[in-house]
Amino acid sequence: MTPIARRRRFSGTEKRRILREADLCTKSGQLGALLRREGIYSSMLANWRKQSVRADEAALAPRKRGPKPAANREEILHMKRLTQENARLQRELERARTIIDVQKKLCTLLGLPTADETAEKE
Repeated sequence: MTPIARRRRFSGTEKRRILREADLCTKSGQLGALLRREGIYSSMLANWRKQSVRADEAALAPRKRGPKPAANREEILHMKRLTQENARLQRELERARTIIDVQKKLCTLLGLPTADETAEKE
């Protein structure tokens, strides 16, 4: 059974080392020899250089102070709608409880059985 070929992965330190060595190649053929020795392509060097520039720019970019902005505006709006709906439902529940209390008092005044009394008899 033949072993499965795995793609080689380079760590950040390996990439920086190879880029430094590539920058030191000034004579004809030195860069090609470095690429063959490391087993990489010139396009990989170009990509690593771009990655290095982006990383440097990100590290040196000015950062805003203070609290971070909310991650998702839609989520905040959804939470606000849910909070408003919860408050509306709480008001409805309070009204329903008031109506039920009034009905119980009215039944008591008229001498009619309430729902609590009929449930106890059964």
